[in-house]
Amino acid sequence: MAKRAFNLPNILTYGRIVAVPLVVLCFFLEGRLQSSDFARWSAVAIFIAASITDYFDGYLARAWQQTSNIGRMLDPIADKLLVSTCLLLLAADTDRTIAGWTLWAAIIILCREILVSGLREYLAALKVSVPVTQLAKWKTAIQMIAIGVLLAGPALDKIISYATQTGIVLLWIAAMVTLYTGYDYFRAGAKHIMDE
Repeated sequence: MAKRAFNLPNILTYGRIVAVPLVVLCFFLEGRLQSSDFARWSAVAIFIAASITDYFDGYLARAWQQTSNIGRMLDPIADKLLVSTCLLLLAADTDRTIAGWTLWAAIIILCREILVSGLREYLAALKVSVPVTQLAKWKTAIQMIAIGVLLAGPALDKIISYATQTGIVLLWIAAMVTLYTGYDYFRAGAKHIMDE
């Protein structure tokens, strides 16, 4: 049991959970919510490392036949913690990276994550699995790129013009795909709910 809990795929998942407070810490390096260039680049580096583990933990678990119940449980939780925390940070930071109408894109993403998690939990109790679609994987990729660009924000704007605006456009694209994939999950799960 302990050997399974501490295999490499699970350690990568634990690392992604540990990355969440580290990203937050980057924005509080000066004792207050401050988004200096150093803070932003540090947060981006941690976020990229954590995002890469999201791919490798599942891949290695399947390739090495090291799947486990704790890994299946913690993997989506780690993803949602990372995304939610970053979106909240970007809405609260001093540069107001996510503000105005763009908050709706973040709200759509957060609501969908919570609703789909609830649906999956309910369906798991019924022993029903809803597979992840290719479009949902693309949604995750677009979402991670958008958040990475927005975490860099003004620091990246100094290197690439309109980087923050590009990140906001990508966030809206992710939000629209999120709506569709959320609907897709509920449509797939609805027949099991109606059968009850």
